[in-house]
Amino acid sequence: MIQHRPLWIVLATAACLHLAGCQNLRQPKAPAASDLSTEIIQGARPAGSDAACWATDETPAVIETVTEYPAPDITTDAAPIDEVRPRQEIITPRETIWFRTPCEAELTDEVITTLQRALAVRGLYSTSPTGQLDRETRAAIRAFQLPRGLNSDQLSLAAARELGIIAVDTGKAPEP
Repeated sequence: MIQHRPLWIVLATAACLHLAGCQNLRQPKAPAASDLSTEIIQGARPAGSDAACWATDETPAVIETVTEYPAPDITTDAAPIDEVRPRQEIITPRETIWFRTPCEAELTDEVITTLQRALAVRGLYSTSPTGQLDRETRAAIRAFQLPRGLNSDQLSLAAARELGIIAVDTGKAPEP
């Protein structure tokens, strides 16, 4: 014998399926990448910086090869090849930069493991987390910071906050 379900169950199921198809399933957008270059201080160590931890690094010079060609010979309409002179020109000189960084006491093995996992989620770190600031971790830190304006393999405080491994400073004193 065939049993039929009551009509109200069939209609309620159909209505639920219809309404489920009408939902807006837009994914939330990730926050925009921060500009770490705003936290860079060029030159000497910042005055009054004893209360915070700072890192220093050298930005590499940007050098471009410029090729000078002599004026073409009017009779042959070609430049003599042996007179072509390439020269190197410094576009941006090397500089010492300073930026805030998590203090050494904050960078425990657990925090570094969390950093490695956060970089792995973003596709920048592909080995197993070790809890050590090894060559692969430093390369991943540079890959994360470079598009944000900081060309360094040392973790900046702003990058650590953006990755969610260091608490964001709200400017308020902690409550007792």
